[in-house]
Amino acid sequence: MLETERDIEWVASALKDFGKFPDTAKRRILVALTDAAQGTTSDIAKPMKGMGAGVFEVALKYRTDAYRTVYAVQINEKIWVVHAFKKKSKSGIKTPKQETDLIKNRIRILTEMLK
Repeated sequence: MLETERDIEWVASALKDFGKFPDTAKRRILVALTDAAQGTTSDIAKPMKGMGAGVFEVALKYRTDAYRTVYAVQINEKIWVVHAFKKKSKSGIKTPKQETDLIKNRIRILTEMLK
């Protein structure tokens, strides 16, 4: 463990949704989150477009499904997992608007709460 490793915190509903993922998907995503906590970016994580600096999406294809976990690195010196969901859209790779709105709202609320 690196001395500079950051804590990983979860929004309760994100953790609940993440708990429904298949075990193999959970393990792979947890490795990506651990990478982020250690200051590196996993090969399955990328900056999330339209969310501003410091917001990343872990995108994992597992069997016939796609799982997404979104985390922010610039809130209160911790890695905050703000959303986890199974992508249901069959057309294109774009994250559905209802999901992006939820992510933005959760980041806004967290930022206000942790001032």
